[in-house]
Amino acid sequence: MTKFFTRFFKDEEGATAIEYGIIAGLISVVLIAAFSSTSGLGLALTTLFSNIASALTAAAPVTP
Repeated sequence: MTKFFTRFFKDEEGATAIEYGIIAGLISVVLIAAFSSTSGLGLALTTLFSNIASALTAAAPVTP
């Protein structure tokens, strides 16, 4: 029984999976912050697409 516990405490196989999970979580937080519509790249994209939509609306012919 003591061999089982010794082997269990020395086993680091699950630690790698946890580390990858933490890294994936941090990457997702950074991406959400970067593409947020209130700042950063998200704000720039929102402004760009709003300008494109305004230009297309202004250029569209009026049909009766």
